[in-house]
Amino acid sequence: MAEHDDTQDAPSGKVPPSGKVPPSGTVPPEKPALPSLKAAPWLARPETTRVFAALSGETVATRAVGGAVRDALLGLPVTDVDLATRLLPEEVISRARSANLKAIPTGIAHGTVTVVADGVSFEVTTLRCDVETHGRHATVAFTDDWAEDAARRDFTINALYAEADGTLFDPLGGYPDLLAGRVRFIGDPAARIREDYLRILRFFRFNAAYGEGAFDADGLMACVREREGLRRLSAERVANELKRLLVAPRAREAVSVLFAYGLLCDVLASVPRAPRFERLVEIEATLDREPNAILRLAALAVFVSEDAKRLGRRFKLSNADQALLALGAAPFDDDLPQEAAAKRKLYRLGADAYVSRVMLAWATSDAPVSDPAWQLVATLAERWEPPVFPLRGPDITALGDFSGPEIGTLLREIEQRWIAGGFAEDREGLLVLARELAST
Repeated sequence: MAEHDDTQDAPSGKVPPSGKVPPSGTVPPEKPALPSLKAAPWLARPETTRVFAALSGETVATRAVGGAVRDALLGLPVTDVDLATRLLPEEVISRARSANLKAIPTGIAHGTVTVVADGVSFEVTTLRCDVETHGRHATVAFTDDWAEDAARRDFTINALYAEADGTLFDPLGGYPDLLAGRVRFIGDPAARIREDYLRILRFFRFNAAYGEGAFDADGLMACVREREGLRRLSAERVANELKRLLVAPRAREAVSVLFAYGLLCDVLASVPRAPRFERLVEIEATLDREPNAILRLAALAVFVSEDAKRLGRRFKLSNADQALLALGAAPFDDDLPQEAAAKRKLYRLGADAYVSRVMLAWATSDAPVSDPAWQLVATLAERWEPPVFPLRGPDITALGDFSGPEIGTLLREIEQRWIAGGFAEDREGLLVLARELAST
């Protein structure tokens, strides 16, 4: 669910063209009429209606807020639903339990209660204004003013509310910004950033996910001026935000702007390899392949094996992610894109590691992204399944009195010859070879 000072994030949205900076970050005066979300499927789900019913009254007491509303307006899937309410936390708990719903005071100091209906969790937060902020934590005061609650959020497109019947409430012009693909801080960008320096990365990720055209100039300049705050963030929070950014539709533009203003070096604590990252993004698009955040990170930031180790430690990555990162440091495969060489690598590496290695090798090469030979080897795992080596230890012991190490040596020699021969020899032919080698 969402952190208490920001709204719920969701899957990426539109794919726009450019990441250049505009001359100003002003908002056009025209305000389009607000649509209704009455037909939104998530509003009609039984668990959603139960929670709204429990937390409603004669006046509008509770509204959905943030990611669910934003993504519904963009026609994107909605999973998690966060709610804002005029009700105080104790009343939220009382009403929920009276309606036979589970209520958990998960962030009671910030007014947040998790309400569970039919196994689905809703994060319900009392309207609030931040009295004093210190990092991602804040001293808060509860309010019944929706505009005050909206004003303490990060971006205008995250300050959109929807009532149970789908009626929208947009106190800060988030809807026109959403239509235009503008990611705009609420109020003073620097003040919003100082409340939580992760918002620097969120600004770039939201541009990569929902933005179109130029980045908001005021927001961008504030991110650059407040860049020192990135050093105060935990590695886990930075890694989580960076991985989301790297797979967003406009990741290439966001990374380009981060690099141009020197922020990418702050995030990675190293000099990035931007051209290889850009080529990988192009290759993935050519193959219509879903992006992988760690593979893109490998293309962007791994030159030698120590880079992979350092990033793995810095971002506390899993062993599997570190192994994938390490592929970015492997020497260039100069025998690719020959199909015979590709089959040998697929046999040795397995499908997942093979595909990743080929993608990185292609991105490292100077071959065009439309190169048919590279396309063939990049899709080899979809068309060819490596055979299973047909001999085992008992096949060797049947030929004579061999020790364990001798058996392993013979099997490896036979397997290497079988691979070099294009996997053509069958079991009987390999047994003949085994007899020959065993007798020497």
